[in-house]
Amino acid sequence: MIVDEKIALIDTVKRPFKDDLLENVKNIVDPADIDYLIVNHVEMDHSGSFPDMLAVLKNAKVLATKEGSEELRKHHGTTVDIGIVEDGDKLSLGKRTLTFIKTPMLHWPDSMMTYVVEDKIIFSSDAFGQHYASSLRFDDEIDPKVLHDSAADYYANILWLYSPLISRLIARVQEIGLEIDIIAPDHGFIWRDDPMMPISWYSEWASGKASGKVLVVYDTMWGSTEKMAKAICSGMLDEGVEAKLMCLKDTEYSYVMRDLLDCKGILVGTPTLNNNMFPSLGGLLTYLKGLRPKNKIGATFGSYGWGGGACSAAQELLKEGGVSIVLPPLELKWVPSSEELDRCNEFGREFAKKTLEMI
Repeated sequence: MIVDEKIALIDTVKRPFKDDLLENVKNIVDPADIDYLIVNHVEMDHSGSFPDMLAVLKNAKVLATKEGSEELRKHHGTTVDIGIVEDGDKLSLGKRTLTFIKTPMLHWPDSMMTYVVEDKIIFSSDAFGQHYASSLRFDDEIDPKVLHDSAADYYANILWLYSPLISRLIARVQEIGLEIDIIAPDHGFIWRDDPMMPISWYSEWASGKASGKVLVVYDTMWGSTEKMAKAICSGMLDEGVEAKLMCLKDTEYSYVMRDLLDCKGILVGTPTLNNNMFPSLGGLLTYLKGLRPKNKIGATFGSYGWGGGACSAAQELLKEGGVSIVLPPLELKWVPSSEELDRCNEFGREFAKKTLEMI
């Protein structure tokens, strides 16, 4: 909320938290004194309490993009007059001036940011956020690794698909010379110590820049695919390439995507179940396909009993997700012998060499 000669409230909250929001507002101003309700984003975690807040913000003018106006009516059935803002439009609150920056498909068509010119604060909606809750508020109060990993987790799982748009947005901000002292996203911490840091991270992630690490993600039925995964990792380590094992039995998809953000390659290990992938791998690769990571290489491996097929199916999903396949699948029958584990080690070595060629 911005309190000036005119008062503006930017976004609301998910509906279960409407009473918390209203209480916080009432601690500062009478809700009837709020002049503008600015909707940066209509997704329900941002606008779920929109109808409830309208009932008490009796004198507030609603402002949104054209797409935001349409979505507010569709989601909430609202009939109130909504002021349409265009990219670059300005609004004076008295001593402060707001500038509206449209950011369509970051990550909904309605998305925009609100910039306070005099204070150099940008209310960035979903951009530069984190899925992290704390009693602390600002980036300089948080452990730097937690800060980075939380921002990476958010980017990989929410915004990765829109990387080309993010690259253009950052270029545009630089072109217009927007001065930023504070970035206030709708999720997670507020960036005040070094607001350029998350922008530089986004620039790297959007470009597809990554280290030479490899992610080895797998699931296993009776342990054979796990034996293969460990032997493959040993082969990569022998070639000087860092490899990280992630078993889907105890790893969420979102953490896989976060770690993949900084990896050049991904190896997927799956046992065959009914001539197809193990369900956990099928879910992961469908999820990955939707995010379309850039500049990654990959391959598949796994075990089978009386019939294979899982690795080929997994490879196809990797390809559909934009991953470049650099080795044919490695499939072994039943429990791998010591000689077959040597083949796995060599498979890891070969993949490591392909990774080093990309650095």
